[in-house]
Amino acid sequence: MTDALARQVVDHMIEHDQFSRWLGVEILEVREGYSRIRMTLREEMLNGFGIIHGGIAFSLADSAFAFACNNRNNLSVALDTGINFTRQLLPGDTITAEARELHNGRSTGLYHIMVTNAAGDTVAIFKGTCFRTGKPLVTPANSL
Repeated sequence: MTDALARQVVDHMIEHDQFSRWLGVEILEVREGYSRIRMTLREEMLNGFGIIHGGIAFSLADSAFAFACNNRNNLSVALDTGINFTRQLLPGDTITAEARELHNGRSTGLYHIMVTNAAGDTVAIFKGTCFRTGKPLVTPANSL
């Protein structure tokens, strides 16, 4: 397994992920079991209280989770997730989600995702468990 394959898998995923593209997700770094992505918050993401809807930070963290747990080319889906919000978000800020693998099992994986704002403050902490299907997402480029 190489980081090149990890990137190939994530490139394939983002190409087919309309929601992450709508969010404006930018992929910063991908390695086996790891991803770091970011996005800029927009006015249309405000909730009724004038702050960014919590689902936006959740969605960014969930995308980072998906990219990290799938990048070994083993189709994996969320089994359980949870998030804690620690700071409000406002339009114009840029947030980054960094997903780190805590456990890589045969049928499950466990990931910790930190979401930070442009100042480096933690705004959310996300934990996700995935189920591994054993099915590949892509044909590795070097085997074509």
